[in-house]
Amino acid sequence: MAICSRSFAHTYWRGAERSSNGEGMKAKTKTKTKTKTKRKALPQRTQKTQNTPAPARLRPIPLGPRFLQAFHFAAEKHAGQARKASTIPYIAHLMGVASLVLEAGGDEDLAIAALLHDVVEDCGGAPILKEVQRRFGKRVAKVVDGCTDADTEPKPPWRQRKENYLRHLKTADADTRLVSAADKLNNIRSILTDYREIGESIWARFNGGREGTLWYYRALRDEFGRRKGNRLIREYELAVRELEALTQPSVPASTKTDLSPAHGRAE
Repeated sequence: MAICSRSFAHTYWRGAERSSNGEGMKAKTKTKTKTKTKRKALPQRTQKTQNTPAPARLRPIPLGPRFLQAFHFAAEKHAGQARKASTIPYIAHLMGVASLVLEAGGDEDLAIAALLHDVVEDCGGAPILKEVQRRFGKRVAKVVDGCTDADTEPKPPWRQRKENYLRHLKTADADTRLVSAADKLNNIRSILTDYREIGESIWARFNGGREGTLWYYRALRDEFGRRKGNRLIREYELAVRELEALTQPSVPASTKTDLSPAHGRAE
């Protein structure tokens, strides 16, 4: 009887072991299946990641020692000068023009020309242009010369200078036109800011007065618009449009057409 009990116990234990091993195998099989399923999905995600192009790394336009030298040169030559009827140092305008040139994709030479674009006209005439060429190169000097509407003292009459400048722009190269557009855009934005503050009295600052100044900025818009546009030209056109809207004379209330039903409808 004891032998039978031991035999039964042995048989039962072996059966339980097999059963246990069977369940273990099933569990392992399920685990492997799940693992295989997960592993099948991984290459797809990895492949998708590999096929996604990495964003291009943008590099800033390089500005080296020449740009710093040009800044110091401009600050020295324009020292003591200010914007029209203000205490704003003139270098602020030159920095603004250089900023616009760089934002429009100009390189270091054009940024330097922007800093120096008024140095011939306001700081010594033709001899200064020779110094610019010696220190900063022919390309910079050519653009500075192209942005100058007078290099002699006394200057020719205002209207004559502006008409000559407009004729010059017709044949000017792309470099000169880019710096010129940045210069005029910075100027007209300053006019807009001051006009909102002081109104019509602003025209007393300008040799061309109200009508002459508006004529000049409209003529520049037309000339810049003759060639392929860029962000500066588009911004300039918007600024001229805004200035025209601000300076349009208001219509007196007594002259407005009455559109009420009692008076009929204006045709």
